[in-house]
Amino acid sequence: MIFKRLLIYSSVAIVLASCSKKTTEETIITDPVVPPAVYSITEGFESSNKAPYAIGNITSTTGSWSLDDALVGATDADLKNGTRSIRLRTGNVTMNFDVKGMTMLYIKHGKYGKDLASTWQLMMSTDAGATYKQVGADIVDDNATLKLDSFKVSVTTPVRFQIKKIGTTRINLDDITFKGIGESGIIIGTPDTNPVDTANNIVAATPRGITAGPDAQPAAGDNSNLLFGNPSNATMVSADNFLLNQSYYVESYNSTKGTPNWVSWHLDANDFTGVSPRLDNFAGFTGLPAGAFQVQSNSYVGSGFDRGHNIPSADRTSSSNANSSTFLMSNMIPQAPQNNQKTWANMENYLRTIASQGNEVYIIMGSYGTGGVGSKGSANTIANGKVNVPSNVWKVAIVLPVGNGDLSRVSATTRVIAVNTPNINDIKEDWKTYRVSVRDIEKATGYDLFSSLPKNIQDAIETTVDKAN
Repeated sequence: MIFKRLLIYSSVAIVLASCSKKTTEETIITDPVVPPAVYSITEGFESSNKAPYAIGNITSTTGSWSLDDALVGATDADLKNGTRSIRLRTGNVTMNFDVKGMTMLYIKHGKYGKDLASTWQLMMSTDAGATYKQVGADIVDDNATLKLDSFKVSVTTPVRFQIKKIGTTRINLDDITFKGIGESGIIIGTPDTNPVDTANNIVAATPRGITAGPDAQPAAGDNSNLLFGNPSNATMVSADNFLLNQSYYVESYNSTKGTPNWVSWHLDANDFTGVSPRLDNFAGFTGLPAGAFQVQSNSYVGSGFDRGHNIPSADRTSSSNANSSTFLMSNMIPQAPQNNQKTWANMENYLRTIASQGNEVYIIMGSYGTGGVGSKGSANTIANGKVNVPSNVWKVAIVLPVGNGDLSRVSATTRVIAVNTPNINDIKEDWKTYRVSVRDIEKATGYDLFSSLPKNIQDAIETTVDKAN
C-alpha cells in the first residue's frame, strides 16, 4: 500500500543576541521573542477503512470522524490523491474532535464516477458539535477531477467541521487541510497512552522476543537507530549496560534496575502510518542477559506507577511487529501516571508532528536516579525490590529535514531538543517547562549522547537550550 505523507509545514523564527563590548552599565538580558509556529495538517484518510454506508466512526491520522451514509472509497471510480478518499452519498462527514488556532480550511472534492452534479455544504461548530452553522455558500460538484476549495476561519475558539450532503448523487472528499497558528490540538497518529494504565492483570502474559519485518530500521547508516553514537558504550558483556538491538529501536538495558538505561530510535512519517493499532500486548522479554530478573507484564500491578514506554507505541504503527516490539517490558520504566499520560504524551505527540513536517527525528530517551512519586505516593522500587523507580526521565531529539547523509547534515544551527523531568505525579503538563541543554543531561547521566558528531558540532548543539514553539 502506498501512503501519502502528511503535509505539515512549520515556520519558526529564532532570534539570537550577543554582546562582547564591556560597559559600566548593567545589561538586562531577556529571552528572545519566538512567534507561534504555523501549522498545516492534511488528512488524506490513507490509514482508514469503512466499507458500508451505514453510520459509523473511523479512526484516521488526525482523529475520529463520523461517516453517515458515507464510506472510505478505494475503487477506480473514486477521485483520490493516493489510494483512498471519502465517498459521501446523502448524509454527512463530521469531525469528532476540535482544532485550535485555525485560520484556513482546504478541501479537495469532486463527483464520484459517472454520477450527475451534486451539492454540499460546509458546516462549522464552535461548541464541540452541539450546533453547526454554514460556512460560505453551497458547493456544486460537477468536476471529474479533484478540485481544491478554501474556507477562511475567523473565530478564535476551537472548531470542528461537518460536510453536509444535499441530494442523492455521490461525491468524493480528500486531503482536508487544517491551517493555523500555535498548537492545533490534533494528535498525529494513535495516542501512546490510555487514560489510565491497564496494569491490573494478576496473570502475567507469556514472555516473547522480537519479530522484525521489512519496516524495521536499517542496522547502520541513515535512519538507523544508533546513528549518532552509543551513549554509554553498551555491549553484550555487561549485564547493567547490556546492548539490545531490538530492530525497531536499540537500547542499553540495566539488569539490576530492571529498566533500560536509555533507548535510541529514528522517527519519520513512515513509522506511524496507522497500519497497526495500539496492541497493548505487554509481555516480558526473553532476550535478557543470563540470570537477569525478567520483568513481567503484571510486575507493576498496584504500584501506583504506569508502565511507561521509552519508545512510544505510537512511534511504531507501520506493522503489528513494530507496535508489538514497543510493549516488551524491557522498554518500560515505572513512570508517574501524570508524567506518562500528560507531560510525556504531549512531547511524544509534538515530535510526531515535527516528523510529519517533512522532517526526520533521531531520539534518545532514558532515566536515572532512584525515587519517584506515583499515584500512591513515593517509592524507590517496585516488584519486591526488583525494579528501580527512577527520579528523573529525560529525552533528547535531533531534528533534520528528510534527506540523505544525516550525520554530515548536522550543523551548529541544527535544532536539538532536550528535556529532563522529575518522575512525580504533580508535574506540569507543558513539557517545554522542562527544557535543558544536552550537556545538562550528560552531566547528570555520564553519557556521551552524540559521540558520532565532530567535537565542534557537539559543543555547539549540546550547550544551547531549545526555545522554539
